[in-house]
Amino acid sequence: MPLPQQQTGQQTGQHPLHPEFHAIAERVNNWGRWGEADELGTLNLITDEVVRAAAATVATGRRVPLALPLQQDGVQTGMIPGRVNPLHTMTQINDEVFGPGALAVSDDVVTMGLQAATHWDALPHVSHSGRIYNGRSADTVTARAGARFSGIGTIPYLVSRGVLLDVARAKGLDRLAPDDAVTPEDLDEAAEFGRVAVAPGDVVLVRTGQIGRYLGGDRHGYGFPSPGLSVRTPEWFHARDVAAVANDTLTFEIIPPEIDGLWLPVHALHLVEMGMIQGQNWNLETLSAVCAQEERYSFLLCAMPEPFTGGTGTPVAPVAVF
Repeated sequence: MPLPQQQTGQQTGQHPLHPEFHAIAERVNNWGRWGEADELGTLNLITDEVVRAAAATVATGRRVPLALPLQQDGVQTGMIPGRVNPLHTMTQINDEVFGPGALAVSDDVVTMGLQAATHWDALPHVSHSGRIYNGRSADTVTARAGARFSGIGTIPYLVSRGVLLDVARAKGLDRLAPDDAVTPEDLDEAAEFGRVAVAPGDVVLVRTGQIGRYLGGDRHGYGFPSPGLSVRTPEWFHARDVAAVANDTLTFEIIPPEIDGLWLPVHALHLVEMGMIQGQNWNLETLSAVCAQEERYSFLLCAMPEPFTGGTGTPVAPVAVF
């Protein structure tokens, strides 16, 4: 239940968002569930017992990388202002810093948006009605310090059981159509297809196949329009105590939105109301093939955030282990 002094966005006086959004927000709100000081949200669901069970699923040691390469010709096309692809620059090239004939050093620097490629969104990445997760003021995100609460650097580790819900493959498709919203019924269908039951503390990966457009060279077709999660799905994840969710699209949820004028409601429901981080631009194509070969859709998932202090997101290089 929401804390008395930290009311949900619907109750702060101004609520320009759609009434359906606020109704869902009331049903999935986790403010105060892990205490007033909590900054981790649903990652609290990844207990020692959950990690031990996840590690016990490893049978062959087969590893599948899930990250896109960090490169200048990446997924960002300028659609999102300031979110730039990685610009890699050499600062030293075989520099004999200790004198002629001594050891030589090459060094480099990268400038990039933290959400440029495969990444996690931290909880303060989105606010609504002046609030971020656990009822804190959105003003706690500042130009100097970044996110003072629940920034990506507050997450010490992220290892759990991963579950692939291969929505596209379950429907017999290479990828969903650009106007397909992934519904709770689709998630149920994909879980039945993979003969897997989502459990508390799981990290769920939802495959639409959309990233195949980018991998095939269609950068602009990858981003917009795009299939993605429906506004109806946060309740599905909340009911199952899912720890985190990621998918293979640029915007995570369906774009353009299902409800006219209601942009990024799933972001707001996940990050602000539930306290559940979400990931975008995960390459799930090889994972889809491996899960089909192995005839199993669960695995040990290592998806450690880079500990940027104050960051509202981070690049990540996830690995699924079978």
